[in-house]
Amino acid sequence: MDVFVCAGCGTELTAPVSRVALPVHTHHGRWEELHPPLMKPATYAVDPQPTGPPWRLWKEVGPDAAARQGVFAPVYSVSFGARNRIVIAPGDSRSMTLIPDKCEGYCRGVDGRTGPNLACEGCGRHVATRMDDCGMWQTVWLEPDAVVPRSSGLSAGPPPDWDDLERADHRVPPVEPDGSWCRRWEAAVGVALAHLVAVTEDRPVSLPVGPVAELLGHAVGRYLPAGPGARSVGLAGPGIHLPRPRPDVLLVPRHPLTGAPWRPPGDEEAVVPLDSGVWA
Repeated sequence: MDVFVCAGCGTELTAPVSRVALPVHTHHGRWEELHPPLMKPATYAVDPQPTGPPWRLWKEVGPDAAARQGVFAPVYSVSFGARNRIVIAPGDSRSMTLIPDKCEGYCRGVDGRTGPNLACEGCGRHVATRMDDCGMWQTVWLEPDAVVPRSSGLSAGPPPDWDDLERADHRVPPVEPDGSWCRRWEAAVGVALAHLVAVTEDRPVSLPVGPVAELLGHAVGRYLPAGPGARSVGLAGPGIHLPRPRPDVLLVPRHPLTGAPWRPPGDEEAVVPLDSGVWA
């Protein structure tokens, strides 16, 4: 496990945390709603793509420059912020104080629109950004050039094997308590569809009757072409017998800690990873 310290004075800024995969719903929320923390306690993740300010409008940037920032479809604005920012749960932050004149937000919290709003209590260096406004998961984003990871001396142990994971522990209900569609499900389906389009090279797709068709059928019918030569898709993962005949593409769970997709032993078939909480 790691502890992140201030690059300026060495003050410890986090509790001991261990690295996990970046959640697929990190940048997917719903406005006018308060969200819970993105990260589980004692974990952190790294976003390889640019995040945060400065922002530039899509119409000013253009598709080529946006693609270099990791954005491949038109959006309102494109981030030109730092890559490899580190995200932790707010409860794992230590020895940081809010910067009063950088606490702007939309309506219910702070959104980090002007950059880091947390300073190191040891030296005053701007080290992180607290975000908890409506439509945002509650997070603290550490700036990669302002912090340094150090070993905490504690071991998180190896990640569990697929056989050691309990599906029920990671299951996410598809509907929120208020009856609305779950935000994690929305994000997971969108990410899975993008992988499906890529792996099938925009060709027609045949979905099996049942949960897979119910989950992806509407989107596949809307965004992928119809016609002959469709590639077949099947559900696969721990505890499920592989379909016969073998489909062209397997819809499999994404490991909740490592982010790696499940694969049949010794098999190199095309796979589409799905958030483990949704797949379960």
